[in-house]
Amino acid sequence: MTDTRLKFPAELSGFAFGDARLDRSDALRDDADALLRLWPHARVIVLEADGSAFADEAGGLLVTRGAALGNGPGTAVFLGLQGEEAWFSVDAEVLPLAAPRRVDLRSAAATWPVAESSAFAFARAMQHWRSRSRYCGICGGTIEFRRAGYVAHCTQCASDHYPRVDPAVIVAVSDGQRLLLGRQTGWPARRYSVIAGFVEPGESLEQTVVREVFEETRVRVRSCRYLGAQPWPFPGALMLGFAADAEPDPPQVDGELEEARWFGLEEIAAARQRKGNDEDGILLSPRISIARSLIEHWYAGMIAAGDA
Repeated sequence: MTDTRLKFPAELSGFAFGDARLDRSDALRDDADALLRLWPHARVIVLEADGSAFADEAGGLLVTRGAALGNGPGTAVFLGLQGEEAWFSVDAEVLPLAAPRRVDLRSAAATWPVAESSAFAFARAMQHWRSRSRYCGICGGTIEFRRAGYVAHCTQCASDHYPRVDPAVIVAVSDGQRLLLGRQTGWPARRYSVIAGFVEPGESLEQTVVREVFEETRVRVRSCRYLGAQPWPFPGALMLGFAADAEPDPPQVDGELEEARWFGLEEIAAARQRKGNDEDGILLSPRISIARSLIEHWYAGMIAAGDA
């Protein structure tokens, strides 16, 4: 009997934020003396309230050293170590600093070295959580940040709150010959991507895949397998990538998606080569995203199956 399963490559690759080079050094978060010693030569990412980072004239990360900012880390968040060098992040509003430029996280992901863009993503996600953790969710008391920025401690009821991460599945769904893509109303014209949705309480990842695909497209998933993950700090999701085998059901949309369609290999091949200013055909997710890696993964599997 012929094996019709796609021969997928071993893993996903090519997306942003998935190859952080920092040792997060959890034990140092409680060691104020060690952080103080590391501070003068540390690299510090300075963030504006909108999440953009201080950049130099060329648009690269502005290298700010701890010694230039003061005698100690103070309210800075300790991100970790790269070799012997510490990395911190700090909000610009607490410092009398200026910079030639500001760079947003998506731009940094596309142009900065992986170590710097991943550290920026980490810093931005922490900033977002901290900015929304001003008061205790249990008693309304005032929050005091501890452990180098990782614990929001309530000064009234003594409860501790920790950084939030929202897990979501993102799925390349195939009927064996075609790839299922959808688009949301607010997306750029002609942009399509794979199906995604957040995990609900009491639900496994596999259950989420089945539910989300059916809810959004009425396509029935038969099986799925995990491929890889991408931290997605817009503002704080963890995208868990899957490939799924599904029935060749005609897609139907009612709600979140504006449209969902099956696309054949030739259509995906053409879309992979298409530029954003082309007038015809669909556009795929940007290359910084795990969504694009899932599409590329499906495409490579189909090519491998055709060559076998």
